Amino acid sequence: MEQPPPTFQVNGAEIRKLRMQAGLSTAELAEKALISRRYLNHLENGYRTRMRPGPYARLLTALGLQAGTTQLLRPPPQDNPPGKR
Repeated sequence: MEQPPPTFQVNGAEIRKLRMQAGLSTAELAEKALISRRYLNHLENGYRTRMRPGPYARLLTALGLQAGTTQLLRPPPQDNPPGKR
């Protein structure tokens, strides 16, 4: 059985975009996701980029996203971008 990763690399700009589309303040979303406003603010501003599975799942639910969606995750880094060595 596959275990979930210990943390998720999240895209703070995407979190902010979805929060604003939902018409929620940082305080409202933080309360719905059971995380602190400060933690949410740090995620949105890129000071923090990792989330544990529990808070990540609650954030998905608070934003109305389905479990398993990758919409909030950062894209994987490219090892060798074209034209670079």
